[in-house]
Amino acid sequence: MAVLPMKRVLIAGLRKNRKQMLELLQRQGVMEISIRKPGETATDPVFTLTDTTGIRATFEKSITLAGQSLAVLDAVSPPENAGGGLFSGRERMSLTDYETNTKKRDRIMDMVYEIQSLNKRRLEIAAEIPKTESQLEAIAPWMEFSHPLDFTGTKSTRTFLGALPNDVPEEAIREGIGNDAAAVDIVSHSGEQTCIAVTCLKKDAEAVEEALRRMSFARPAVSGDVPAKQKEALSVKLERLAGEDEELKKKIAAFAPRRDEIRFIADYFRLRSDKYEVIGSLEQTDRVFIVRGYVAARDAANLEELLTTRFDCVVEFSDPAPDEEAPVALSNNGYAAPVEGVIASYAMPAKGEIDPTFLASIFYYFLFGMMLSDAAYGLIMVVGVAVVLAKNKDSIEPGMRKTLKMFQYAGIGTMFWGVMFGAYFGDLPQVIMRTFFHTEIGSLALWCEPTLQPMTVLGVAFIIGIIHIFVGMGALAYTDIKQGKVMDAVYDVGFWYLLLVGAIGILLNTDMVGGMFGLHLNLPASVILVFEILAGIGAVGVVLFGGRDSSNWGLRIGKGLYALYGISSYLSDILSYSRLLALGLATGVISSVFNSMAAMVAAPPVIGPILFTLIVVVGHVLNLAINALGAYVHTNRLEYVEFFGKFYNGGGKPFEPFTENTKHYRVSE
Repeated sequence: MAVLPMKRVLIAGLRKNRKQMLELLQRQGVMEISIRKPGETATDPVFTLTDTTGIRATFEKSITLAGQSLAVLDAVSPPENAGGGLFSGRERMSLTDYETNTKKRDRIMDMVYEIQSLNKRRLEIAAEIPKTESQLEAIAPWMEFSHPLDFTGTKSTRTFLGALPNDVPEEAIREGIGNDAAAVDIVSHSGEQTCIAVTCLKKDAEAVEEALRRMSFARPAVSGDVPAKQKEALSVKLERLAGEDEELKKKIAAFAPRRDEIRFIADYFRLRSDKYEVIGSLEQTDRVFIVRGYVAARDAANLEELLTTRFDCVVEFSDPAPDEEAPVALSNNGYAAPVEGVIASYAMPAKGEIDPTFLASIFYYFLFGMMLSDAAYGLIMVVGVAVVLAKNKDSIEPGMRKTLKMFQYAGIGTMFWGVMFGAYFGDLPQVIMRTFFHTEIGSLALWCEPTLQPMTVLGVAFIIGIIHIFVGMGALAYTDIKQGKVMDAVYDVGFWYLLLVGAIGILLNTDMVGGMFGLHLNLPASVILVFEILAGIGAVGVVLFGGRDSSNWGLRIGKGLYALYGISSYLSDILSYSRLLALGLATGVISSVFNSMAAMVAAPPVIGPILFTLIVVVGHVLNLAINALGAYVHTNRLEYVEFFGKFYNGGGKPFEPFTENTKHYRVSE
C-alpha cells in the first residue's frame, strides 16, 4: 500500500545522441517527460525550442494511412487468427528486428500507397455499380420500344415519350389527349405507371403536349440509344466492373503475406510522432539538449547507470518541492495490485493522501463474492482466468493481466460465499438428483441459504457494511495523524466512532431492530448506560467541534448541529449494503428458475436430457454474465461512495511515462 516516491530528473546530453537517447528512454518507459504547453518558451535564452507540429502531422497522416490499409487488407483477406488475440496483447520485437524493418520503411509505405490506390478504385466501382443497376431498372419498362429513347419524331410528326402515373387504359389516354389523329402506343404498364409513346402531327404538337401535361405526363428518366442496345451495354459494363473489382481484390490480397510490415509501419510512425512531441519540448542548442521530467525513486539509479554507460551525458536527480504536484504511481503486492485499475478509474491519490488500494482490495473480492455467491460460477472465473493467463503469459499487457487477476480473486470470493450458501449453479445438484434419480438431497449450505434466511444474511451484510465504513473512517484518522493533525482525527473520527458505536448498541437492544435480525440481546442496564454515554459524548463532541472553523460560537454550534444531522447519511450508507443480499438473491433465484425450466422438459428419454443440458448451459451462461457485471458495478459503487467517501478525495495526476504507445508491437532491448 504505497504511493511511489518520485524524483525530478534533468538529463543533459549531446545533440548528436538525441535520437538514440530518446528511443532508449521510450523503450525503458520509466520516465515521464515534461511536455511544454503551447506558448511556453525556454527557461534560458541560450536554449531554443523546435516546432515539430508539421512533421508530427506528417507522421499522424502516415499512421492513418497505414491503419486504413490494414483495415482494407483485413477485410479482403482476414488474418488467420482474427478474433483470437483478445488477451494476447502486443507481440514482442527485438531491437535488431526493429532496426531492420526501419530500413524498409519507404518500401512499406509504397505498399501502403498501392493498397490505398487499389481501394480507391474499388470504392469508385462500388459507387458505379448501383448507379448502373439503377439505369438498368429505369430502362426496363422501355424494352419493347424499338426506337432510340431520344426519338422526337419525323419531319412532319412529333413523338412524345414518357410515363403516366398508375395503370391507365388506352381509351382513357386518347380521351385525355382529345385528338383522334394522334397515335398512342402503350410500351408497358404496371400498377405504378404506364409508359407510352404518343405521335401526332407537328401542328398539333403543342395541344397534345399540354393535354399530356394535364395528365401528369413525365419524361423518361433515361435517354439515348435503343433500349435493347442500352441494356446490352449496361450489362456488359456491370460484368466488367464486377470483374475489375475481383481483380483489385486479388491484387490487395496479394499483400497479405506482408501484413506484419503494415502493422510495424503504423507502430513505427506512432513511436516517431510521440518522440517528436518530446523533441518539441526539449531545450536545445546546436550541441546539447536537456530533458526534464519525473522518475520513480526506485528506478533512478538504474536509469542513471543505463544512460551514463552508453552516452556522454549528465543525469541529475532532485526531490520535488513541498508544494509541487508530482505525478502519482502506485506500488502494491500481488493481492492488492489487481485493484489498482479500480482506484485509477476513480482518482489517483492527491498529495498527502494514502494509497487506498490495499484497503479497498481487502473488501473488494469479499463484497464481489457475496453478490455473485455461487461456487460453480466462482470456479469458472478462477479456472477461466488461469487458462487465459497461461496461454498468454508472455504477451499479455500488464493492465489486462491485473484486470484478469482481479476477476480471478473475485472468483475465489465467489467460491467462498457459494460454499457458505450451498449454491452450485444455484440448486442444480438437488434438481438433478430429483429429476433423474428421484432422490431428494438436503441443503448443501455450510452456513445458510439466503432464500430461506434472508434476514440473517441481511444482518451480516449490515455488519460488513459497518466494518467497511469504520475502516474508511480509520483511514481518515490515519491520514490526519500522519499529517500532524491529531486533534482533527479526534474531532472528525473519534467522536463519530463513539456516537455510532453507542447508537448501534442501543438500536440492537430494541425489539424493533434486534428482532428484525432475530437478536434478543436484553443487555443489562449498565451496558445500555455505557452505550448511551458513548453516544452522548460523541454527539456533544460533534456539535462542539463539527463547526470549529467558525470563531462565532452561535454559528459554530449551528454548524455542529448540522454536522450531527450527518448521522442520517451514515444510516443510508449502512442500508446501501443491503445490495449484498439483493444481488446474491438475484443470482440464486435466477439460477433456480433456469433449473426448474430445464426440469420441466427433462421427461422424454433421449431428447429430455439434451434439452435439460441445453437450457442449463444457456441459462447459467446468461446468469453468470449478467450478475457478474452487476456484482462488478455494485462493488465499485460501495467502494467509491460508501468507502472512499469517508476519507479519500483523489485528484492526483497519474504517472504517464514516455513509453511505447504502440498497437501491435513492443520493442525490447
